[in-house]
Order: sequence, then C-alpha cells, then structure tokens
Amino acid sequence: MKAAIRTVLIIILLLAALGGGGAWYVWNGMQPVEPGQPVTFTIEKGMGSSEIADLLEENGIIRKGLFFKGYLKWVKEGSSFKAGTYTAAPGDTYDALIARLNAGDVVKKATVVFTIPEGYTARQIADKLAAAWNQKPEVFLKIIDSGAGLEAVSRLGIPEDSQLRHRLEGYLFPETYELVKESTPEQVVEAMLEQLEKKLDSVGGWQAKLKERGLSLHELLTVASLVEREVVVDRERPIVAGVIYNRLDKGQKLEIDATVQYLLDKQKERLYEKDLKVDSPYNTYKNEGLPPGPISSPGLASIKAALEPEASDYYFYVTKKDGSQGHLFGKTYKEHLANIKKSEQN
Repeated sequence: MKAAIRTVLIIILLLAALGGGGAWYVWNGMQPVEPGQPVTFTIEKGMGSSEIADLLEENGIIRKGLFFKGYLKWVKEGSSFKAGTYTAAPGDTYDALIARLNAGDVVKKATVVFTIPEGYTARQIADKLAAAWNQKPEVFLKIIDSGAGLEAVSRLGIPEDSQLRHRLEGYLFPETYELVKESTPEQVVEAMLEQLEKKLDSVGGWQAKLKERGLSLHELLTVASLVEREVVVDRERPIVAGVIYNRLDKGQKLEIDATVQYLLDKQKERLYEKDLKVDSPYNTYKNEGLPPGPISSPGLASIKAALEPEASDYYFYVTKKDGSQGHLFGKTYKEHLANIKKSEQN
C-alpha cells in the first residue's frame, strides 16, 4: 500500500514538473527576442496569418511562429493583415506587430516629384519627364505620339489622326506629380491622363455642357489649348474663348499666332509675314476652323473657359503693350485697327 501511494505521489510530482516546464517553455517562446537592427520583409497578397507568422520567425523578428499563431487565435486577430513591404525590429512585441500589420504601415517607396507647367507642349513635357526620370525625351515622346497600351486613351476617346503632331498633345494635365520611382514611362504618362479625367470630373455637368455646345472633348481641349497659349490674365480667358467661338460660328479664320508658334522649333517674340504662310493644318492664318488638335496642355481655368465662354460681340483682340499682359477687344476690324494703334502707343 505504501509503495502504491509513493508511486502516485511521484507521478503527480512528475506531471506538475512537466506542466511547469511546458508553461515556462511557452512563456519564454512568446517573449520578444533581443533588440536588433530593423528587418525588411514583404507580405505578398494572399498570404495567411500562419504564413506571416512563419515569415516573422524566419526573419528573426519573433522567437516562435507557432506561439504567434496561437496568440493571434487567442486575441482574434490576423484576418485584416495587409500586403506590402514592412520594417520591424527584433524585440517588437506581438501587439505592436499586429497593430502595424493591421494598419498597413508599409515602407514608403522612393518617389519622383515633377511639375508640368500650364501651356507646355508635348515636346516640352517629354523633356521635363526625361530630366525627372533620367531617360531620353524620345522614350516619353514615343508614348505620347502613339498612346498605345494606355487604358485612359480609350476612355477619353483620344482620336488617332495622321494630321496630329502628337496624339496625346493637350491631354497630359499640367500639375505637380509625385509618383513611385520605379514607375515605367507608360505608367507616368497614364497617371497624367488619369489626372485630366479627375479634373474634368471636378467640373459639374461638363459632359452635358459639352453636348450642349455640340463639341467633342478633343475640340474642347483644342479651344482650351488656344486660350492657354494666348491668355495670361485669368479673367480674360472666357472672353477670348468667346471670340474663338464667334469666329468659328461666322466661318472666319481664327488667325491665332500661337498656332504658328506651335510649328516653330523656337518661340519668336514677333511673327513675320513669311511665318504666317507656313503650310500646315495647324496654321489658322491659312485654314478655317480649329487646328487638328490641341497645341499645348491647358490648365483647368482654360478648360472651364472653353466650356463656358463669355458671350460678347467681340471678334478681335490685341495684346496691350503696357506690361499688363492683358488685351484690347474689338467688335469690328476698324475697332481692331484702332486698338492696335492704341496698344503700340502704350
């Protein structure tokens, strides 16, 4: 009897010892590892909490993935972890890791910031992008000329016309951008097209207004680009847009200097008679109607002006030569001549 009692006591003591040792093993395994340098790791899309726990163990961030899995089940976490590249330091607690993975607190990727001014042409934009992305301008110009493979091209209905100098001219919205450094040239151009879509959508009822005027988006941006290159003073943009529509409605040539300047390799301070005779569908001194497409990237103010021009009886305008960069407007050619004389006197 005494032997049997002794055996039972020994078994109880052994079980207690084993239980205590197991508890200590679990407790020790859940403790943070020794602090160290941050480690970068990537959680791919579709990875479950079990795989993530193993990944953390492999990178030395936690002691045992098995215990982290158990902890996740205990606190009912792990279903909202977000994919991405993270940094975590050995020594971080379970709760700190969970909070970071739930929040998607990923490593910020290196970015490139660049600004496209309003009124820039496709060539100027290509040069600007080349400098920002350490590429040759031709890389971007090839994409701008073809538009091939860009989803926004079909959404915007950008025409493919052999008369266009650059297919995407006028559609690359002038803005300051910050894009991930690893973006491809195609992604950069696509982002600029998408920005135009966003800006258009910010103008309430723009499609209805466009339909009301009987214009296509391509024609609207063409008018807006003319306004952009002709006008500096914002309050004059709707007036100049109105002049353009008045001339179009009357079948009168637009005779806009900016369309001739667009054809030149370098801008001139003054155009001469021989410049106005250049043979091109863009030359509005020789051809009636709008040029085949935009001559620059218009800003939102010019787009709005083209969409909602100011009604007037003006058919002419001339730049003031008093440094104000404004214009004198005339209803008749006689008034226009008087305004030219007045401008030259200033």
